[in-house]
Amino acid sequence: METATQLAVFLANRPGALARVCEALAKAEININALATSDTVDHSVVRMVVSDPTKALMLLGEAGVLALETEVLMIGTANQPGVLATIAERLAEADVNIEYVYLAGGRGVENGLIVLRPSDIEKAHSALQDL
Repeated sequence: METATQLAVFLANRPGALARVCEALAKAEININALATSDTVDHSVVRMVVSDPTKALMLLGEAGVLALETEVLMIGTANQPGVLATIAERLAEADVNIEYVYLAGGRGVENGLIVLRPSDIEKAHSALQDL
């Protein structure tokens, strides 16, 4: 488990908007480690954890793209039933709210990745330290 800087990138909800951001990051040799999107009628919020958030923020700002930083927890886990339930239960017992969560894994994938934004990152770290 590690604390990471996540970027929330605000884009127009149009074809090519995400492609332009991903291409700019790739050209700058910035890797996208995790990504999730949510949308409304006219815009989308792209949450991403990248290899160099400082460089990415500068690059996006220069391109006129609004991006905000947030601290999140990244948890590498076994890809099996019940892992997220255990994490959610421990955080609830510690009175820590999960503001949002996204994860990756799938059939045939041994290890998964969970990215979550807790209401209190220090308390969450303590509650999950032995995972």
